[in-house]
Amino acid sequence: MDLRDLHCIVIGAGIGGLAAGALLARRGVQVVVLEAQRYPGGCVATFSTGGYRFDAGATVGCGFHSGGPLDRLGRELGIEWPVHAEPLAWQYRHRDLRLDLLSSRDSIISRFPRSKAFWEEQGKIARLLWQLSVEALPWPVSGVRDVADLASRSLAALPDSAQLLPFMRRTAWDWLRQHRLHADPDFVRFIDAQLLISVQTTSLYANALNAAIALDLPMAGTWSVQGGIGTIAQWLVDSIERDGGAVLYGKKVTRLDTINREVLGVETADGDALATDMVVANLTPDSFILLDDSAPESEVPAPSGWSAFMLYLGVDSSLFERAGADHLQIVAPEGELGECRSLFVSASPAGDAGRAPEGQRAVTVSTHTRPERWFEALRQGREAYEALKREYTDRALALLYEQLPEARGAIRSMIAATPHSWEQWTGRHRGLVGGYAQTSLFGARGPATKYTNLFLVGDSIFPGQSLPGVVTGARRTVELVLRRAAKLGR
Repeated sequence: MDLRDLHCIVIGAGIGGLAAGALLARRGVQVVVLEAQRYPGGCVATFSTGGYRFDAGATVGCGFHSGGPLDRLGRELGIEWPVHAEPLAWQYRHRDLRLDLLSSRDSIISRFPRSKAFWEEQGKIARLLWQLSVEALPWPVSGVRDVADLASRSLAALPDSAQLLPFMRRTAWDWLRQHRLHADPDFVRFIDAQLLISVQTTSLYANALNAAIALDLPMAGTWSVQGGIGTIAQWLVDSIERDGGAVLYGKKVTRLDTINREVLGVETADGDALATDMVVANLTPDSFILLDDSAPESEVPAPSGWSAFMLYLGVDSSLFERAGADHLQIVAPEGELGECRSLFVSASPAGDAGRAPEGQRAVTVSTHTRPERWFEALRQGREAYEALKREYTDRALALLYEQLPEARGAIRSMIAATPHSWEQWTGRHRGLVGGYAQTSLFGARGPATKYTNLFLVGDSIFPGQSLPGVVTGARRTVELVLRRAAKLGR
C-alpha cells in the first residue's frame, strides 16, 4: 500500500488533530487540516490582544519528560520543542496550607506523613502506566487484534502489570480509604483539586488508574513554552507543511457528505467541497453529532461536562515575584470545587518578554463551570448574561485576593470569557472543555464512529485530557486510520 495515495482531512487544528495530522503526513499521507479560526491550537491556543499574549486555556506544559508523549512526538517529527523545565510545577493554596508540587513528593509527605505509602504505590502504578502507553494503548479494544495486543503488552510487563487489576474498577476514594486517608479533609480536598483539573471529577467518582496517572503529571515535570503554549500547535503546523500537507484557516466544516457508513467528503461554510478517503475529527462527540446531517435530533445529548470561566489579566510582575510561583492553584475553604471555589492561576514567564508589556505578565485565571447556567442566561437576554459574567468576575477576584491581597493594586487590564466564548472559539457544543469525567475505564470513548473511515481525536477520547493524554490518543487514532486504509487496500 502506498500511503501517498491516501487522502485524509483533519477537522480542527487543536493539538489532537495536529498531532494526528503530523504523524500521518510524516508517513506520506496527503493531509489537509481545516480550521475554523485564523490560528491553530483550539483549547491550547495563544492569542494576542492589547499588547499581551494570553494562553487561552491550557497553561502548563506536560509530557516533555524523557520518553514522554511530547518528547517522543518531537523526536519522531524532528521538532526541538522551545520549552524550559519548570522547577516548580505549581503551588497549592488552601486556607493557610501551602504545598509546592515538585518532582518529588517530599513537601506533600512532610505535611501529610500518613500518605507516604499511598504515594509510593501511586508512583509504581504511574510508572507502569507510562510504560504501557509508550505506543498507542489499544483501549477501548476494537476487535481481536487489539485484544491480542493488549494481552501481549500485559504479559510482557508481568508480574508488575498484575498490580493494575485491583484498581481497574476501583475509585480514587476507595484507594484513599484503603490507606485510611479518606478521613483527612485537607488531604482529600488537595487530591480532589488535582483530580478535577486532570480527570474532570473528584475522588468519589474518578477511576483509580486514571487518578494515578493524573497525580503523576506534576511529578513527571512541567515545562514553560517560549511564546506561549500555542507555540506547540504552530510547530505541529510547520511539521505538517514540511511533509507536504496543508493547514487551511477560516474553513469551518458545516456538513459531511456520506453514503451508507462512509464519508466521501466535507463541505465548508465558504462553499468549498473537498473529497477524501479518511477523516480525523478533532471534535467532541456532541459537536460531531451536530455536524452529522444523518443523526436524528434525539441523538444530540444535553451538555454533561465542564466548561470554563476565564479571566485574562495584565498584572505587574512583582506580584508573582512575591508569590514565589508562576502557577498557583487556589482552593476556597469549603464548598464544591469549581464555580469560582477553585482557581488555577498562570503567569507568563518573566523571561518571555514578548508576552506582555515591560514590567508586566500575561495571566490566565480559570475555574470549572457548568455551561447550562450560562446558556440559560443568554436565552434570557444580554443583560442577564452580562450580570452573570460580573458575578463570576467578582467571585473569582475575591478568592484570588484572599490568597494574593497585593493583586488588588497590581491588575492593569482584564478580559472575561465564558462557556459561550469557548463555544465561539472552538466550535465545541456548549463550550465543553477538558474532555469527559474519567469515572470508568470501561465507559471510555474510543476514536471509532458509526462511519468506517471517520475517527475522533482530542480530549474526549481515551485517555482524555492534558497534552500527554491528547497526544497518546492521537497515536491510537492514527493506528486505526492506517489499519482501515490497509483493509481497503489504499
